[in-house]
Amino acid sequence: MKYLDAKLLSGVPMPRYLTQHTLACLTRQGAEALAQRMTAGGLAHAERVVVNMLEGKMFVEFRADSREDLETWLETEGMHFDFLVRIEWEMQGGKLQPAE
Repeated sequence: MKYLDAKLLSGVPMPRYLTQHTLACLTRQGAEALAQRMTAGGLAHAERVVVNMLEGKMFVEFRADSREDLETWLETEGMHFDFLVRIEWEMQGGKLQPAE
C-alpha cells in the first residue's frame, strides 16, 4: 500500500488517525463526494477511505498535525465521527513497528 508523501517541512511525518463515520442514507455517489472532500484536505487530509454501503459505514485514515487539528477540521466540514484514534503501531516486515 502506497501512501501520500505527508511530511512537514522538517521532514517528520504527520501522525495518522483512523476514524469511523456513519453514512445516513447516502448513495454511492454521495459517499464518493464525501470521500473526495476528505482527500482534498486542509488542516487534515484523508489518505485512505473504505466504505461498507450495506452497513452505512466509512473508515478513513487521515494525516493531521494533531488530534485537535483533525477534530477541528472534521467539525468545520460538518463531518461527524463515531470514533477517532491515533495510529501508534502497525505491522511491517512481520513485526509491530511504530507508525510513521
